[in-house]
Amino acid sequence: MAGDGGGAAACGSGRWRRTALALVVAGAVVVPLGGAARPLVPAPVPVVVAGRSADTLEATYAAHRAGAEEAARMAAAYGDRRRADAERALAGRQLLYFDGRGAGLVTEVLGDLTGAGRVAVLVPGSDTSIDTYGRFRAAALALHERLGGRAAVVAWLGYETPGTFSTAVATSGRAEEAAPGLRALVDDVRAVAGRRARVSLLCHSYGSVVCARAADGLDVDDIVLLGSPGTGADTAAGLHTRARIWAARGADDWVENVPHLSAGLFGTTVGFGTDPVSPAFGARVFAAGDGGHSDYFAPGSTSLANLTRIVRGETPAVTP
Repeated sequence: MAGDGGGAAACGSGRWRRTALALVVAGAVVVPLGGAARPLVPAPVPVVVAGRSADTLEATYAAHRAGAEEAARMAAAYGDRRRADAERALAGRQLLYFDGRGAGLVTEVLGDLTGAGRVAVLVPGSDTSIDTYGRFRAAALALHERLGGRAAVVAWLGYETPGTFSTAVATSGRAEEAAPGLRALVDDVRAVAGRRARVSLLCHSYGSVVCARAADGLDVDDIVLLGSPGTGADTAAGLHTRARIWAARGADDWVENVPHLSAGLFGTTVGFGTDPVSPAFGARVFAAGDGGHSDYFAPGSTSLANLTRIVRGETPAVTP
């Protein structure tokens, strides 16, 4: 009888997992139907700059600033003031890359990348685009201000992020498409900052799936998973990287309620498996305080303090 009870419990648990995943997918499919697609704003073809090095960095910035300025002009002529304002602001910054087409791609450098001993690369999650870039940049600014000294922060909006309520956010397709670009970005950072620079990837939400897809053999010192739905790997060792793997989740982060499972549904794999903050995953779990899903870089927060220590290489000072 005891065996029968255990079997019934296992079946019930399996049914719950399948039901939970089905609800995730159903919500992702149904919710977007109520919204209209945003019209495409005209923008120039992005500038191609050959090679990245300390010697060519200023020329790269100038070329992509010009691209952002032209995109702003075209958006204004089209009548999209919001996009024009966002692109005009970008035209005054240090841009490693800019593409105003579609949702838009931006790679911005805060600080002096050529002289940086420590570099943090921020990888965003869902619903990040040129139109919402300000909130992503605010996170990069908060970290850069806290780091000070010979540190640079790279805000890498280098892929088309999925919508929070979309089928793409529950699968790895966008992450697999993004991974080569993230690898190329790390190569560029190394080419400019040098091999001795300490490089950390700070990966938020769906961005942690991107980092996981790019991790194998990546030349970085730390990979930090923030508010992660999972990585697709069962364990940190499954990411096949020499980097230290860190993970954190704020006490009020809704990702805690997302089923950390993976299953085949509708001809694809849905979900990302093991919870990165669980002991089974094997990451270095650190304190993130009481914040929610968007609060990891909030000034004065526990999470920002610990992220600063990780980027600086002050590993013993990171609070578990």
